[in-house]
Amino acid sequence: MKKLLLGLLMLFLMVNISEAVQTRLVVRARARDAKFIGSTMGGALVVIRNSETGEIMAKGFTTGGTGDTKKIMAEPLRRGESFAGKSAAGFEATVDIDEPTLVTVEVSAPYAQRQSLVKASTQLWLIPGKDVLGDGLIMEIPGFSVDVLAPQAHEMLKLTGGKLPVPVRANVMMMCGCPVKPGGIWDANRYEVKAIVKRNGVLSETVPLRFAGKTSTFEGNLEVTKTGVYEVTVYSFDPATGNAGVDETTFMVR
Repeated sequence: MKKLLLGLLMLFLMVNISEAVQTRLVVRARARDAKFIGSTMGGALVVIRNSETGEIMAKGFTTGGTGDTKKIMAEPLRRGESFAGKSAAGFEATVDIDEPTLVTVEVSAPYAQRQSLVKASTQLWLIPGKDVLGDGLIMEIPGFSVDVLAPQAHEMLKLTGGKLPVPVRANVMMMCGCPVKPGGIWDANRYEVKAIVKRNGVLSETVPLRFAGKTSTFEGNLEVTKTGVYEVTVYSFDPATGNAGVDETTFMVR
């Protein structure tokens, strides 16, 4: 009798233990007012966690291209129509779950431009065996990727003749690496690009930066008349979308 009861108990447990099922989820990162963030910008780091326990269930980078420019930026999107297409970068995760699971998805991008790195997160339910493919989960990454090229960080300059011209130069791109130029899809003329300058921690002046004749490059001139430690904060701002990006550098004048 005991053996029969033990056998029935084991059978009951085996029937009621759910088996984990592999479930796939595609995650993509799209720059606000632009295209997808892929390999050319180092991709977006995707981390998928169990929302209840905090356990990391999957982790990786989006790879691939930025997607079809015409489809993304020009054509109207119809309900049910694929937006990303086959060329848009993404990360496909496979997780093992045995019950509906609420997950938290964190996306950090663009990874090759750490000074511009932005993190976005959201939550969604995953159901065992119910894959989320196609366009998948598209996360929006706002901002500009701004990289100050000149003056160089910690550069030491010498003041002679009472005046020192210091060129300020920066690379300004969309977060997907999409090019900025006058009259382009991402029109340089519509963006405000300026350098905020501090001397010894006190606001000195604001210098406008203009398109430098090279794609995604802006420049201006700062005239220094005093010695000290200078901080330069370059920002780009789009009043139409609220996109903003910032980078900083310092230099010294003696």
